[in-house]
Amino acid sequence: MSTPSPRQAAFLDEMGLGPVWVRRELPPAAAPSGMPAAHEAAAVPPAADAPVAAVAPAPSAPVPVASAPGAPPAVNEAVPAMRGPAPAARSSEAEDLAAAFSAHDAIATLHASAPPAREIAAMSWAELREAVSGCVKCGLCNGRTKTVFGVGDEKARWLFIGEGPGFNEDKQGEPFVGNAGKLLDNMLLAMGLRRGENTFVANIVKCRPTGPDGKDRPPSDEEAAACMPYLQRQIALIQPTVIVALGKTAAVRLLGLDPATPVAKLRGTVHEYAGRPLVVTYHPAYLLRSLTEKKKAWADLCLAMSTHASA
Repeated sequence: MSTPSPRQAAFLDEMGLGPVWVRRELPPAAAPSGMPAAHEAAAVPPAADAPVAAVAPAPSAPVPVASAPGAPPAVNEAVPAMRGPAPAARSSEAEDLAAAFSAHDAIATLHASAPPAREIAAMSWAELREAVSGCVKCGLCNGRTKTVFGVGDEKARWLFIGEGPGFNEDKQGEPFVGNAGKLLDNMLLAMGLRRGENTFVANIVKCRPTGPDGKDRPPSDEEAAACMPYLQRQIALIQPTVIVALGKTAAVRLLGLDPATPVAKLRGTVHEYAGRPLVVTYHPAYLLRSLTEKKKAWADLCLAMSTHASA
C-alpha cells in the first residue's frame, strides 16, 4: 500500500477511517537474527488453489543455518541419528563367532556319526571293515586316499602291528607295501611264514598321518586313541598267539608308555597286551636306513618264535 497524500488523509479522517496504518516492508538485512528467508516463506500458507508440493524427507546430515549480516554465527546442533546397523568390526566378530559354532557343530556331527567303542567291540569282520572305510573320528580322514584296514588270515596265530600307512599304503589300501613291505615279507619268510598265511598285518592307525610338509609322521595321541578300538576289535577277532610290535610307535601305543621310550629299552623282553605275549622289534623302514640293526631284529624274531612255540 502506497502512502496517502495529505488530501486523502484528510478525507479519510473526516469519514472516521483514520489514522491510516501502512505496512512497512523490511529489507532482508533487517530480518530477525537467525531467521532465514526460507523460514518466512514457509510461514505463509499457500493459496487455496495452489498445488501442494511433496515434502522431501529431511537429510540425515545437519543443514547449515544462514545468519544475518553482523549477527553472530548460528550454531548448528546435529540431531542424533537413528541407530543403524552394527559397525563393521562388530559384524565381523559375529561372523567369526558363527563360523566357530558351525565348525564345532560339524565336528560334533562327525563324532556323533562314528560308532562308539562299545559298538565296535561287538562288530563282525564285515561290520568292522565297513566302519573303518567310512570312519571320520579324527582329522586323518580329510587327507586319505584309502583306509588301510589290514591284510591276512582272520584266524592267524601271528599278528604284526606297525605305525601307520605311508604314501604307497594310502594309494593301495594295504599295509607294508613298497621297500619296507618287501623287507617285512623277507623277515616272514625267514620265520617260515608268509603274508596272508597264518599271519595278519595291521597298523595303529588306519589312515596316513602327514605333516605340513606332506611327509609321513607318527600319529598323534588323539589319532591313535580314535583308531585303537578298531585294532582292539581286530585282536579280539583274530585271537593271535603272539603279537609283534614293529617299531617304537606301535610298541609305546600298545604298552601305554612314554612316546620318547626307545625301542632299545623294549626289545629283548616278552611284554603282554590283552593277555597275549608281545615282542618288540625295529620297524622295517628303520632297518632299511640302519642295516647294522638287522641282526638285532633277527634276534627279536627268534624270541617271538620261541615264545610262540612255548605257547
